Amino acid sequence: MSKTLRFISISHKTASVSKREEYHISDGEKRSLTELIRNTFPDIVGLFLLTTCNRTELYIESAETTTLELLTFLVKYKGRNFSIDKNLFDLSNCTEDTARHLLEVSSGLSSSILGDAEIIHQIRKAHQLSIANQLQGSILERAMQTVFKSHKRISNETEFRDGTTSVAYKSLKMISDTFGKDNRQSKKILFIGAGDIVKQLFKYNSKFDYNDIYISNRTEEKAILLAKRYGCKVYKWDKVVQNEFNGFDVLISAASNCHRLINNIVNEHSKLLLIDLALPGNINKELIQQNNVTLYDLDTISVGLENTRERRNASIGKVVHINNEELEVFSNWYRETPLRVFLAEHKILVNKKVKAYYKANGFKEDSTEIRQSTNRVMRKLIIHYENPLLKDELDTIIDEHIF
Repeated sequence: MSKTLRFISISHKTASVSKREEYHISDGEKRSLTELIRNTFPDIVGLFLLTTCNRTELYIESAETTTLELLTFLVKYKGRNFSIDKNLFDLSNCTEDTARHLLEVSSGLSSSILGDAEIIHQIRKAHQLSIANQLQGSILERAMQTVFKSHKRISNETEFRDGTTSVAYKSLKMISDTFGKDNRQSKKILFIGAGDIVKQLFKYNSKFDYNDIYISNRTEEKAILLAKRYGCKVYKWDKVVQNEFNGFDVLISAASNCHRLINNIVNEHSKLLLIDLALPGNINKELIQQNNVTLYDLDTISVGLENTRERRNASIGKVVHINNEELEVFSNWYRETPLRVFLAEHKILVNKKVKAYYKANGFKEDSTEIRQSTNRVMRKLIIHYENPLLKDELDTIIDEHIF
């Protein structure tokens, strides 16, 4: 039976956050899970595990193992109920459908944030794990190269990757834009709040590496948990309420139900950057009247983000076209797989027969002549490849076309 590329997927399109959390595969368990899958399904030659905050996906290259078998295994592995959870997953046993799905995911067309550039980095990381475990598989590897080629074309030929549509990412970039790339690492930053936006700030900081970050929240336990997870320091909420911010260069505030939490700032710095991501706003807009204070709120940030969204939406058609072109190249390659396998197997046989013919007839074993004779027979085999009588006539075809 020929090998097929298949996938199962649970994502923001099919399941709630709580359900996706149940099927999240941590970095720590990926190696052990890989070994378990390898031992359970020995026909799997390619395995690709993709986990993000919005999706968990398993891609396999196998001759016999189906997505239903893989899904049953995963549900049992996670200790869940198959009859309840089976409808939370998208799946396919078709190689071309799987490649199409992978292209849509990798390009950001299927992301919760359209055109999300983070996904391609997560895919590269997952690909490296497949290679490390020698589970890239020939079809899977070809699909991955198709993904990387498509990504490069999208970046070079469209505006789909330009800018960002994330408020958190944009806020962190403003620090760099305000103070300069060479000076940004020395800046003291305070995150106010512990909700989703602040969690995204920590997530995107991996791209900026700001290392002098403090966090403050009304419920200090939440601030402590985030501080431990991301290696930052806790700032007392009482000091925030009293507007004591001496020494900070940047305040990013996203505390809920804290209208005008920040009203008075003594600015001892040449520059102070205030970013208000709360609704209603945390920062009194009149503070912008102070010297060397720069203030951004959701409205000012959203102007740039909306322009980015419009450019990305306008580029969707081009992205789909690029993906379709690369998918067609992949599909043509995949359809020719049986022929490549056939020729690889028979080229060795033909070459042996050619050498034996030369030896039996007393000819000098000239490598060039042998190669030319071998190639001549192989071209003939390609012509007759789809002929059902080929197997019966194989020896005759080889013997007749050595010269």
